[in-house]
Amino acid sequence: MAAGYRNQGYNFTITSSTAYDQKWIRGRNTFENIDRLVDSIFANYLSRPGVRQPIFTSYCDGQRATCDGLSQWGSKYLGDEGYSAIEIIRYYYGSDMYINTAVSVAGVPSSWPGYNLGIGASGDKVRQIQQQLNRIAQNFPAIPRVTVDGVYGSATAESVRMFQRIFGLPASGIVDYPTWYEISDIYVGVSRIAEPV
Repeated sequence: MAAGYRNQGYNFTITSSTAYDQKWIRGRNTFENIDRLVDSIFANYLSRPGVRQPIFTSYCDGQRATCDGLSQWGSKYLGDEGYSAIEIIRYYYGSDMYINTAVSVAGVPSSWPGYNLGIGASGDKVRQIQQQLNRIAQNFPAIPRVTVDGVYGSATAESVRMFQRIFGLPASGIVDYPTWYEISDIYVGVSRIAEPV
C-alpha cells in the first residue's frame, strides 16, 4: 500500500513494502548486536556548518534500488576498507558533514552523563539511577531495591545487573549508554513522567 504523495506534488512515495523501504514487523527476529548499536547511536544526528534544518540522508541497497546517498554494499565495502562512520558519511555527502550527539533527549527524565556508571561512581546521576531502579522495582520486584545515597556500590551494581537480565541487555552491572536509556524508558513507562520538551 503506498501513500499518494506524488499526486500532492511530492516526488516520492512511501510504501509498506520491504522491497523499497525499511520496515519493522512485529514478531520478526532482530539481531541483538544491531539492536544495541541502534540504542547506542539514536541520539546522533548529522549537520553541516551554517545549516539549521535537519540533514536528510537516503539509504538504498545500491542494486535493486539506487539513490543519491548511502548504499548498503558501497558503505559496507568502505567499512571493510577501514573507513570510519564519519569518513563513510563524508565519502557520500562531502567533507563538511559532522556527526553530533544531542545533549538531551526529549521524553526521558535526564540524558546519559556521557560516561559509564559503575562501582566507585558517585553523584547526582548515580542517585537518579538508584531512584529510578527503586521505582521500577515496584513493578518488577525481582530487581533488588537499593539505598538512594548517590554511591554506586555492589548493591547498585546487582540491581542494575538484574534489570539488564530482565530487559535483555548484557548483564554487566554497569550503566552504559543502552542501559541508561532502557532504565529511563522503563521508568517513564511505570511512572508516566517525562522531561518537558
